[in-house]
Amino acid sequence: MEGTAVLGGLGARLRLPWREATIRAIREETPSAKTLVLDVPGWPGHAAGQHVDIRLTAEDGYQAQRSYSIASAPGSGELELTVELIDDGEVSPYLTEDALPGDGFELRGPIGGYFVWEPRFPDPLLLVGGGSGVVPLMAMLRHRRATGSTVDARLLLSARTIEDVLYREELEGLAAGSVDVRITLTRGEPPPGWDGFARRIDREMLAEVGPPPAEGPRAYVCGPTPFVEEAARLLVELGHEPARVHTERFGPTGD
Repeated sequence: MEGTAVLGGLGARLRLPWREATIRAIREETPSAKTLVLDVPGWPGHAAGQHVDIRLTAEDGYQAQRSYSIASAPGSGELELTVELIDDGEVSPYLTEDALPGDGFELRGPIGGYFVWEPRFPDPLLLVGGGSGVVPLMAMLRHRRATGSTVDARLLLSARTIEDVLYREELEGLAAGSVDVRITLTRGEPPPGWDGFARRIDREMLAEVGPPPAEGPRAYVCGPTPFVEEAARLLVELGHEPARVHTERFGPTGD
């Protein structure tokens, strides 16, 4: 998904070199999303919440470029991108339906300095994701787990159906541990025995998930633009400091 902040601004982004990335492995996350495990010689490492640019070049020279959040934790030894299929997209159909291990493309990054979480932050962590907006949030949770951080961490994820929830088994594992994971389903009937939410994110839901503004949490909200704008507005309305509500969004035409 496309990021909104670039460390050092546009000039810094353009100075980043394009590198050759090779797909080492592919994992299916949902029927419409896959995780690509990449080999990128010279990769400098990344922070949790950053993203990369991907550039594909056709035989006739036509190029298409999109930005995708990094799913893997910093220092994990892996560079992973989770890509969800956009039917009319130029890049995601290739990455989710045609690409195979051994295939390559150009990659530039890491990019972003605003939407970043580090284990040294002592504040409670509130993550709010819409659909594939969970990808950079998962990088933060993976980083928290890998570094042994014990900060209060809570995730509220909105998805159309249970089948659309990315990283479902991993989220269940996190929920069984030290992360408060809440999921809300927005379409159709919830599965039998469902004990999560079943509506769009609203003020009451965000207040229930918490933590309260008085505890000074850092909030990270990621997803489609309308989702992010509404969730951020509600968090501020609940009393969260605007400067502590970090947002990253992507538009309906993006991959």
